[in-house]
Amino acid sequence: MKKLLKFLFSRIVIVSVLILLQLVLLFVSAILFTEYFVIYYFISLAVSFVLALKIVNRKDAAEYMIAWLVTVLLIPVFGSMLYLIFSGNRLSEHTKKKMSKISGTMRNTLPENKEILARIERENPSAAFQSRYIAKASTCPVFENTDVRYFPLGEDMFEALLCELRRAEKYIFLEYFIIAEGRMWSEILDILTEKAKAGVDVRLIYDDMGCITHLPDNYPKEMAKRGIRCHVFNRFIPVLSARLNNRNHRKIGVIDGKVAFTGGINLADEYINEIERFGHWKDNAVMLRGDAAWSMTVMFLTMWDYLSETGPAAESYDHYKPDDSGCETGGGYVQPYTDNPLDNEPVGKTIYLNMINRAERYVYITTPYLIIDDLLETALCTAAKCGVDVRIITPGIGDKFFVHETTKAYYKHLIDNGVKLYEYTPGFIHAKTFICDDRYATVGTVNLDFRSLYLHFECGVWMYGVGEIQRIKEDYIETAEKCRRITEEDCRCNFWRRLIRSVMVLLSPMI
Repeated sequence: MKKLLKFLFSRIVIVSVLILLQLVLLFVSAILFTEYFVIYYFISLAVSFVLALKIVNRKDAAEYMIAWLVTVLLIPVFGSMLYLIFSGNRLSEHTKKKMSKISGTMRNTLPENKEILARIERENPSAAFQSRYIAKASTCPVFENTDVRYFPLGEDMFEALLCELRRAEKYIFLEYFIIAEGRMWSEILDILTEKAKAGVDVRLIYDDMGCITHLPDNYPKEMAKRGIRCHVFNRFIPVLSARLNNRNHRKIGVIDGKVAFTGGINLADEYINEIERFGHWKDNAVMLRGDAAWSMTVMFLTMWDYLSETGPAAESYDHYKPDDSGCETGGGYVQPYTDNPLDNEPVGKTIYLNMINRAERYVYITTPYLIIDDLLETALCTAAKCGVDVRIITPGIGDKFFVHETTKAYYKHLIDNGVKLYEYTPGFIHAKTFICDDRYATVGTVNLDFRSLYLHFECGVWMYGVGEIQRIKEDYIETAEKCRRITEEDCRCNFWRRLIRSVMVLLSPMI
């Protein structure tokens, strides 16, 4: 009985009920208008027409526009209400100023090293092309003197993270979409508490939506008792609003500005296969030791300032910069990047497109979701038609039925155009990795779906000429051996399943 009461009065249940009530109220209001049919008809027609004009004149992906146009025109009043509430990234002037400060601070704190870029230009103009875009769009420069270590599983990354946390002397900065109580977080938290007591500056950022079922509402206060400063990104308030769209999907761990972690791995037990969800959980991450770790430190600090009422001035960031990275570099170039959904610049998507379009021999991709717009789909198909070996690994066991079905809806067209598709039969693959021609790779948090590509805060690491790229490729090949290749026969299904998939593809930009 106590467990039932605890569940009924939990935050997720209360929030869900309040949002459901608002949706019911919107629906009932729309139904009531039908009593005044003539007035309702002409008003709804006018509203739909105005919103349709607004939608087609926005700089959004065609799929996003089509989804909203269908909703607004088929169910005018209710659809119009939903559009006005949920579409876009409407911000207050105060928030816009805070967001613009992030880019300005990053640009001032991370100046571009023109000598490195000129060297890349001489070695490989195609690599310089990609690097320039990242520096311009993400305000994150390219670095040398950085050793990269790749972790093919969450378990591997976890052990390395614990080791580096124990070595922390000045600060530990953690920013994760999901943090859940369990073995992984418990062991990390013990170290954080110990370090905070020893005078290390320990800070934590987590996304409220990502942790809504995992952490209590007062968790920042609990962290404060341990000496850990904590911020919650975009608190989930039970009011229908476009603010719900934007989540912090980044995964960043920084120790003393010398070492940084990122990738698909959150701080929860399924990511290290301590518990089983959807079979074996395949994920990956990279650790940067050296100059490029500073870039990820600045990413964290600018986000911290954004979430703080008052924060350190940009010039004080130098206080956090290590005097010596202590790096024995393996060679090559490393460029961390961040993607801000509020600047109308899809950095993660464009990095993927640049890699696909400039591939000469192969592009190997892992992604938990394959819900892409026309540009990405065309790029993949065109590369395959040009003779590039394009391979994509998706989960064999999906974590969400409708999302997994939507992913499958893209299979046939890609296969028909020469793209090779595989499903990871042991379970769920959560890694987000691109590898190209033994020269380039990126590991990060950006899924191939509309939310990651357009609506979430994301991050990743682009690499050129780094020795660890070969290890990433070897892991991909080993993973593919555990997969089942998808054929045209696998794409066949009955009428009702095709109908469900078609509807899900249509609505995918909105969900």
